[in-house]
Parts: sequence; C-alpha cells; structure tokens
Amino acid sequence: MSNQQTIARSTNAFPWLIMILMSSVTFVGILSELMPSGVMPQINSDLNISELQGGNLVGYYAIASAIFAIPLVSVTLKFNRKILILILLAGFAASNIVVGILANYTIIIILRIIGGICAGVMWPMIAAYGMRLVNHEHHGKAIAVIMAGNTLGISAGMPSITFFGNRYGWRAAFIALGIMIIAIAVTCAVALPSTPGEKLTRSSSPFSLFKIPSVLTVLLLTLLGVMAHYGAYVYLTRLVDEIELLGGIESALLLFGSGSLISVLLAIKYTDKHLRLLTTVMFALVVISMLVLLLFGRKTIVAHVAFFLWGLSFGPLVTLMQTAVSRQVESGKDVATSVQSSAFNLSIMIATSAAGILLGSYSPISLPYFATVLAIPGMIISIFAKKALG
Repeated sequence: MSNQQTIARSTNAFPWLIMILMSSVTFVGILSELMPSGVMPQINSDLNISELQGGNLVGYYAIASAIFAIPLVSVTLKFNRKILILILLAGFAASNIVVGILANYTIIIILRIIGGICAGVMWPMIAAYGMRLVNHEHHGKAIAVIMAGNTLGISAGMPSITFFGNRYGWRAAFIALGIMIIAIAVTCAVALPSTPGEKLTRSSSPFSLFKIPSVLTVLLLTLLGVMAHYGAYVYLTRLVDEIELLGGIESALLLFGSGSLISVLLAIKYTDKHLRLLTTVMFALVVISMLVLLLFGRKTIVAHVAFFLWGLSFGPLVTLMQTAVSRQVESGKDVATSVQSSAFNLSIMIATSAAGILLGSYSPISLPYFATVLAIPGMIISIFAKKALG
C-alpha cells in the first residue's frame, strides 16, 4: 500500500493506535525535561554541584526549547515527518543515556541543551503531524490524545521514574528512560505513516503569524494561562507546607494528577466542538480553585477539593492552546504551533521568576493571589474571543 493510500485511510476513521503511539512520544518528552527534578539531591551530591547548578539541568533545557523551537521548526518544515520524529527520538535517547554515564557537569549541561533543542522541535511538530493524519473535525481530538502523554508523564510518569531513581540511582533512571525511548523509536519506525514535509511560504512564516490578531490573542491566553498555573505549581511544595495539607505533597500531587487525567479525557471528547467553552471553563476553574485555597486552605477536605479542581483546569492547557493556534492557519501548522510552544516555555520562565520574587517578599499564600489575578482576564478574554477560539 502506498504512503498516500495509508494517509488517506487514516483520515477516514480516527487512528487511535497511531495517536496513542504519538502520545508515548510526548510522555517520554516531558519525562526527559523534568527527570532531574525527581532525583535532584542525588545528582547534586554525586556531581558535587550546588542546588542552583542542579536546577540549571532543567532551566537550560527549557531555555533551549524556547529559543530554538521557531527557527528549527521552520528549517525542518520540509523534512519527512516520520524521519524527523525518529531523529528527535534518537536525540532524546542519546542525551539521556550519555548523561547517565558521564560525570562532567559541563558536558551534561550541553547534553541537556541538546535534549531541549529536540523538545523544542518535537512539541509543535508532533501535534501538526497528528493533525495531518485525521479529518479537520478531529484536529482537536488528535492534539488532545497526543498531548495526553504530557499530562500522564507529569501525573504518573514522574512519580514512577523518581521512585526508580531513588531505588536504583539517578544514573540508572536516565539510562532506563533512554532505553524506553529507543523502544518507542523502533515502534514508530514500524508503525507511523510516512508523511512528506511542507514548503515554508511567506504566509506560513513566523513573522506573518504575528500579524494575525487571533494568533496574538491565543498567545496572550497562553501567557496568562501558563503563568497562572506554573507560578503556583513550580512552588507547590511551599504552598502545601504553608496550608499544612493533610497527606502533604503526595496527597496534593495525587489529587492534582487525578483531576488532570479526567480533564484530558474530557478534552479528547469535546475540544473540537467546544474549544471556547472549555478554555473559558479552564480559566474559571483556576480562579475557583485558588479562591478555595485562599478562603478554606487550612480545612482539610475543602483544600483537597481545591487541588483536584486545579488539576481539572491544568490538564487540557496545552491541548486547548495548540488547537486554537492551529486553527488560525491552513498551512504551516508546525510553525504556528512552534510559535505557541515558544510562548509557552517563555511564559514558564517568566512565571517562575515572578513567583520567586513574590516568595522572597511574601508568604507562599501569595501564589494563589498571583494565579487568580492572571486567570480572571484570561477568562474574560476567552468569553469574547469568538474568532481565536471559534
């Protein structure tokens, strides 16, 4: 059967198995990014580095993703999608396995930057790749299924790989992740359809996208949504300790993860038909969950409900924003989602810095105020953004 016939067949019915395979790519993608966070004390002790240097293993990865996403997605737009994803998986696998072997901090940082560059290309391209394999009315569902790997990685993958690392050592955890990525790459080589790239035209260039008002609206919503979530999430342990949550950080993460997984399932079902409603509800849930924490944070059952509601709002964030920006262009969806992806990563850095400054002057309870102030305008903009979210 020819590649064209394979692609044509995939658009007749939703290709669940292919989308789930793509979801496994985003699963290991987010694990590659966050891996050092779970085993940071071990890394710091073994390499004899400071806490700040250990944090740079995640920070430089994110910076590389943000900086290189737009230019490299533009350069690789003409590449065959299947070949490109295999190259990126090879980069992920190599960077993780070699990090697990080496003891030189400088080289490890370089390898983390290489991993970040791969991530900067992977996140936007895999969403666009998935959309090309389904009918237009299933674009949102495709993105939701693919990006479910991101949510599953945060809610289930990180606790599991952290447990493995604490038991067998941080190096074993990195190497194990690299081997898992190789297995996924082999499966992708066999199962993914071969899809040709696109030509970068003037209308699909990053600069032309910034001239589209609805794209700017989506980027603004990305900024508000990401900052509202990550400003509080990055310092979640401090917030949990402040309100003395029963069950501690483990309880908070379990409830947050449960809410995220449920909302991802809802996003898979409803994103294509109700994008604007879901986006508005997402921001509204941020406001509600933060207000519940502020008013009833020290009351155990109510605080637990707040973390669950917060997870509900967090789960579909990537899906909703990437679906919204991809709807604004007919071609060059990889470039459009790369612009959104860069805005996403830059927003995380801004949120982390701003929330860190807040914590330096005030108590952790200031974080829910920070999230609320950002989420309210996001909710209002979503209500009236008929073109950007229509």
